[in-house]
Amino acid sequence: MDTTQRKTIAISMGDPAGIGPEIIVKALFLLLEERRAKSETLAQCAIHMKTSSSKFLLVGDRSVLEEACEITDTPKKILSDPDLEIIDLNNAAAKSFTHGAISALCGKAAYEYIEKATSLCMEGKAHALVTAPINKESLRAGSVPFIGHTEIIAELTNTNDPLTLFEVKNLRVFFLSRHVSLRKACDLVKKERIVDYVVRCTKALKQLGIEEGTMAIAGLNPHSGENGLFGDEELSEIIPAIKTLQEMGYKVAGPIGADSVFHQALEGKYNSVLSLYHDQGHIATKTYDFERTISITCGMPILRSSVDHGTAFDIAGKGIASPISMIEAIKVAEKYS
Repeated sequence: MDTTQRKTIAISMGDPAGIGPEIIVKALFLLLEERRAKSETLAQCAIHMKTSSSKFLLVGDRSVLEEACEITDTPKKILSDPDLEIIDLNNAAAKSFTHGAISALCGKAAYEYIEKATSLCMEGKAHALVTAPINKESLRAGSVPFIGHTEIIAELTNTNDPLTLFEVKNLRVFFLSRHVSLRKACDLVKKERIVDYVVRCTKALKQLGIEEGTMAIAGLNPHSGENGLFGDEELSEIIPAIKTLQEMGYKVAGPIGADSVFHQALEGKYNSVLSLYHDQGHIATKTYDFERTISITCGMPILRSSVDHGTAFDIAGKGIASPISMIEAIKVAEKYS
């Protein structure tokens, strides 16, 4: 897509019974009001500067979005903003489900929002996709044969094993495995897999404009195994992978103990970290700043960013969910698309 044209960001509404609709209307209202205020200030000062001017294609159910405005005390005028187009699939009327409850209707609707928003990106009608949270149990109840966003979008874009990248401030974390048991995650720590991931993660970073710096490989065992005292994966798989990558010309270091590597990357010593399993990297990023940790899916024909939290069924429908993560996800999509 021509990067000189005005950016268009597709947004999928997420599970209607969760907090997705609420944080979307809050986030868009704040972003668009901020944009208008900035433009008015520049105009009053007779300064001609280009401000952020992305358009938004919001895929969801209009009745749910209107209800979300009422719940959050967000002016409904946001839904008629000239920079926002709502693609109403009309598949989950606001009164047809209960907030905070698992629902086959909502699971199926959430999948349909993702499907439509992904197609907009694949057709070149949007530069990037931002996703609101979905619920795994509702997906299953709705007979959707996928466990989460990454798996759904991978299927829709015909992508084999996409990469997950978390970003918060200066810290970027890739994941060697995602939604598998800890036992299986340890079994997946193999030389060939690590080499493959570093090669692909490095390519993904370059596509995002990050070409300088070294990638760190986190250790799997306490103190990276202490030369085999606490496990031999570092000696048998991780170190051989790092040596092979260095011989191939890749800037990679490690294994570095998981109790320090994320802090070092945050301080700028490394441009990214390869976390060896799901919780290892999630805990590090979310502990630092839960709301501003953003998930980016790389290695696909489209760019996708997402909030780092779930549907929060316990507070859905109460209007108290914070829009910060959604705001950051939209900004990341604008930044990298």
